[in-house]
Amino acid sequence: MKSRLMNIIPGAFILISLILAIKVNMNWLWFTAFVGANLFQRGFTKWCLLEIILGKLGVKD
Repeated sequence: MKSRLMNIIPGAFILISLILAIKVNMNWLWFTAFVGANLFQRGFTKWCLLEIILGKLGVKD
């Protein structure tokens, strides 16, 4: 379950921030870049804050 959420949540964040950038303010693209940078560093370090948060919330692998 946690591995599915590790794809769903960042994907939702990216789509929502893109919609907000189009409808509200282009500065929401900074949030998109932040999520993308976190996914990029996770690929190298295998460390992700979202994974830690989900673990503390009790989400199982």
